This record gives sequence, C-alpha cells and structure tokens, in this order.
Amino acid sequence: MKIKADASAEAVCPRVATCLLKGFSAYSRHYVRRHFHSIRILKNGLPPPDISCPVVIYLNHASWWDPLVCLHLARKYFADRSSFAPIDEASLQRYGFFKQLGFYGVEQKSARGAMTFLRTTCRLLGSASNMVWLTPQGRFMDVRQRPLRLQHGIGSLAARMENVAFVPLAIEYTLWTEPRPEILLGFGRSAVPKNAPLRSSRDWTEFFSNVLEKAQDELAAKSSQRDPADWIVLDRGKSGISAIYDTWHWLRSRIRGGGYARRHNTEERI
Repeated sequence: MKIKADASAEAVCPRVATCLLKGFSAYSRHYVRRHFHSIRILKNGLPPPDISCPVVIYLNHASWWDPLVCLHLARKYFADRSSFAPIDEASLQRYGFFKQLGFYGVEQKSARGAMTFLRTTCRLLGSASNMVWLTPQGRFMDVRQRPLRLQHGIGSLAARMENVAFVPLAIEYTLWTEPRPEILLGFGRSAVPKNAPLRSSRDWTEFFSNVLEKAQDELAAKSSQRDPADWIVLDRGKSGISAIYDTWHWLRSRIRGGGYARRHNTEERI
C-alpha cells in the first residue's frame, strides 16, 4: 500500500529543550565512557563537510547504544543543527522526557504510523538547520546480516524531499585488545535526490540499502585489521584490566624504572 504524505499537512513537530538536552548529552557521554574503551571514526569515513541543505543520517541499528552515540556525533559534527529522531510511540509514552529531546513518536507497522512519520519528518526537513536521524532497519540487527534490508519509509521520504542530503552511517561495537569494547563509526557516500536520476521510492530504498551495506563492509574490513592509524579517536573511556592487574604492573614498572600505561595495548600512541 502506497502512503501519500504532504509536507504541508498538519503535523505536530517535536521540541528541543536546550538545557535538558545539554544535561542529557553530558550524562550520555559519561555513561558511554564508563562502558567502552573508545569511540573511533574512520579517517576516510568522516561526514561530508559544508552541507547547506537539511540532512538525514541513516544508520544500521546495531544496539541499544545507538542513540547515545548519535548524540555524541551530533555534538561533535553538527552542533549548529537541531537534531530529531523518530521513536516507537509506546517507548515515547514510557520515557516521556524524550519528547523534550527532539524525539517524536511513530506507531509501528500501521498506515497511520507511516503517515505520521512522513508528515512530521517532511515538515522538520523543511528547515535547512534541521537534521533527522533514522534507523530504517526498524529493529536491532546483527552487523553481519546480509543482504541489508531497509524499510520503505526512507525511500518514500527521498521521493518527496529532493533537497535533502541523505548520509549513511555504519556503526559497530567490537572487542579489540582492551576488556571494554570499541565503538567504530564510518560515514558513507551521501546523496541528494535532486542531483540524482529520478527514482521511485522503492528504488531509493534499494539504493540506500546498498550504500549503507557498502559502508558497513568497509567498516568491518578496517575493524578486522585493528590498525590505529586508520582511525580518529573521538573519545576515550576507561583502560586497564583490573585494579589488581594494574597495581601489579605499576609496581613492576617502578622496580624496573620503566614507564607505565593502563592500556593493555601499549603499542598504540594517540
């Protein structure tokens, strides 16, 4: 069933309480740093610079941590924009304060939910200072799932909003040499519908699926190499194995007169 949506149709847009967002972003950063060793982005996977039109970031839905990581990226690379994101209506009712952080509720698997998504998102993307973050897989999926399948909402959005930059983001959580995992990121090739051959909403969905899958494959290949030279560290959390292990190494370094580093991989220099 094809859902029609008009960007001018009445839609209740979410609001952003700036002070609350700043506080929640600070807490999120602290929380992520407690649970991960670092956040890294590929040097050849940085977001496109100087985008003048509205932006949609669409990413694979790897885990519960995705929104907190997106908050970090929004603060790092898109601080001059207002960020918004759809969320399951039931979850929004459960966590009501999200309404103050730019989230808007969408009913899952219903025609009314699809129309609400398109109307609200189109209205938000009517301003060049706004951006929307999407997880168009619709549920948590393993990063190795192939072929990548995205829901049709993103294609319908691209067919209606020609002057919007659609930017893929690959995200992965993996263990390297430290006891805490790494958060690995890489942006892919962006597309603005008005600069591309005319496509149907179905064609756009397939196009975005292929581009995001390629970005994920490139991220996975670099992840398996574990070469620090390929990455920029955006933030670093805790290092070390345990208090007992770290104390023993500290004492040994003092006796031998050498240096001491809490990182398990002492070859890495950042």
